[in-house]
Amino acid sequence: MAISAAVMFSSKAVMIKLSYEYDVDRLTILTLRLGFAFPIYVIINTLRSKKEDTTTVSSKDWLLIIFLGFIGYYISSYLDFWGLQYISAGLERLILFVYPTITTILAALILKKKITTKQIIAIAIAYFGIFISFQDNMEGNTNIWLGSLLVFLSALTYAFYLVGADKLIPKYGAIRFTSYCMIVSCIVVFIHFSIEQPSNLFNLSWEVYLLGFILSIFCTVLPTYMIGEAIKRIGASSTSILSTAGPVSVIFIAYFVLGEPITSTQIMGTIVVIAGIVYLTRR
Repeated sequence: MAISAAVMFSSKAVMIKLSYEYDVDRLTILTLRLGFAFPIYVIINTLRSKKEDTTTVSSKDWLLIIFLGFIGYYISSYLDFWGLQYISAGLERLILFVYPTITTILAALILKKKITTKQIIAIAIAYFGIFISFQDNMEGNTNIWLGSLLVFLSALTYAFYLVGADKLIPKYGAIRFTSYCMIVSCIVVFIHFSIEQPSNLFNLSWEVYLLGFILSIFCTVLPTYMIGEAIKRIGASSTSILSTAGPVSVIFIAYFVLGEPITSTQIMGTIVVIAGIVYLTRR
């Protein structure tokens, strides 16, 4: 489940790149993604065990949940979708994959957790791998800096979400917290779409609806719960290490589906990034 979830999560970038070939904008495909997911999260929140409701959510924590829902799957996803207009799916996955290093830094700054020498070494290794892959993608791409910055900001906002989740999940439970945040994200995206209205949501090609459905179910909802089940069975450390299958898989998926080239530099950069993340997350 851990490996399958990692591959599903990573396939998201390929599905988004495919949707752009049908002349659909980033906000429309994001709205379809969360539009298909919204009723599922509402049903899950309705059917979940009410044992998690023994603790009443305080007004302060409600504000934090709304904020985390806003940045976690609205701002973060929007920046990611935007960045994918300019960079390859493989580079996007590598940049997003370093979010554990950002979370470590944020935890040190916000939660006052000390950064160890091991963590510093792991962070340096991971970003050196990004640098290697970045060089390989620069040729003929004038927007690589913009795309990479947008995806990095996506990873940064998602790391903020994880730091907040680390604080609230022990208080309110994982399913309850995730359901609340996802419902907030969906509502914000729907409001954004209703204001901007970049396209007619009910007059798109069937391919776009299919890609939106795949993004929603197979690249969002299912892997979210599969990761949770994997952590329960084999632990967070082993799950994190197995998630390195994600960046590797997207290189080959993007090659077969999008025709993105596989280069020795790209593979080298991927190996270095994975080495840094494994060193950071393993016990």
